[in-house]
Amino acid sequence: MKKEIFLCAINNILSGTCLEDCKFCTQSVRYHADIERYNYKSIETIVDEAKQAKANGALGYCLVTAGKGLDDKKVEFVARAAKAVKAEVDNLNLIACNGTASKEQLRYLKEHGIDSYNHNLETSERYYSTICTTHSWSERYETCQNAKEAGLQLCTGGIFGMGEEQEDRDELLKAITSLDPESTPLNFYHPNKALPIKTRNISRDEAVVIVKKARQLLGDNRLLMVAGGRELLFNGCEELMFEAGANSIVIGNYLTTSGDAPQKDRAMLERLGYKVATACHA
Repeated sequence: MKKEIFLCAINNILSGTCLEDCKFCTQSVRYHADIERYNYKSIETIVDEAKQAKANGALGYCLVTAGKGLDDKKVEFVARAAKAVKAEVDNLNLIACNGTASKEQLRYLKEHGIDSYNHNLETSERYYSTICTTHSWSERYETCQNAKEAGLQLCTGGIFGMGEEQEDRDELLKAITSLDPESTPLNFYHPNKALPIKTRNISRDEAVVIVKKARQLLGDNRLLMVAGGRELLFNGCEELMFEAGANSIVIGNYLTTSGDAPQKDRAMLERLGYKVATACHA
């Protein structure tokens, strides 16, 4: 039986307006990265892009907003977008990724159609202050707990290759596991000339080890996604990440970085003998 690979698409519905100082993120206004910056997309555009993502095979569709966390305006907008998408697109796991959030805000999103909340821990608690000083690691962890208590599925992961040590990678994976998420995205740092972190300190072999460790810790019944940085580290060698335990990828573009065309990824999966999943995992 062919191994099933779950596809997810990201929609950056509010771009490049973040005031935080995360050194890995081009969405921060502090670093003046050359990216497209815009206010809220129209609901109609979000729904149309959800339909296209579904046509490309995506089962997960993530609504992302720049900024530290949710406020009243963002909550209302994401809720309206979610309700509109769910009204027109079937069999789609709708994910919100809107930063720190309270249980009340998360319950409201769930009531309006959000299935899962994505909030990454990014790195170990020890290393976190090296990459961000404007909010704490503990706020991130608490938001993940809030998502579960609000009845949402939890999607949480991190970024590897930002100058951290092996100890930090291991501690991050342990922290992720402690939250018992339904899905975990593993991102690999993508350098940008505008960002303070100039280079990535991770090789393909090291990335494979991380995927293997994550699968061992999380167990077999969870989605393990290779997300940002996949094209940089695994281009032409994607079988290594799947053999290590990954069973999900992001298709299309990332938040501010272009990805491969969905048709190219589907062709890659067919060439490797994998099947695109057609039903939601959880």
